[in-house]
Amino acid sequence: MAKERKGEDLDDAFLDDIEAILDEDEEVSEAEVEADEIGALRAEVADLKDRLLRALADTENLRKRADRDRRDAEVYGSTRFARDLLPVYDNFTRALDSATDAVRASAPGLFEGIELTQRALLAAFEKNKIKPIDPAPGDRFDPNLHQAMFEAPIPGSKAGDIIQVLGQGFTIGDRLLRPAQVGVSSGGPAAPKPTNGGGI
Repeated sequence: MAKERKGEDLDDAFLDDIEAILDEDEEVSEAEVEADEIGALRAEVADLKDRLLRALADTENLRKRADRDRRDAEVYGSTRFARDLLPVYDNFTRALDSATDAVRASAPGLFEGIELTQRALLAAFEKNKIKPIDPAPGDRFDPNLHQAMFEAPIPGSKAGDIIQVLGQGFTIGDRLLRPAQVGVSSGGPAAPKPTNGGGI
């Protein structure tokens, strides 16, 4: 009987040890699970913060792009219409340039009306940021503003100088609407080659 009781005490001690071990495992497991959950939540917060910052940056870029597009539309939206009006301006200029003093004297009111209409057209251009390009003979040729219609050797001029203006150009905002049409010097004529005096 004493043997049996001793065996039962050993069994109870063994079972108590197992329960203690299981309790420790449970405590470790709960701590690990809690640490894992905290780590997962921190990673999720970091991911959400990153997404939020990217979304805010995208929204700001979109706002800036829309603002730039709106400003461009205000300035450049009338580009096609402005191009269609340039020949009207050219015709006014041709009419005024071709009139002799005698013709002007015979119909002064007509020419005054043409000049006033041309000025009104230029004022409308100015309101819409359309400005004339007015090169003059002797200015340097600028391929960003001028279109060379011909090139000729002109004595006393440097290569690349404008020698004649054939048509006025225009810009709209900071863009070219139509280049000024010009003639460009290719430099003075080549000096004649010296002869040998008797040649062979």
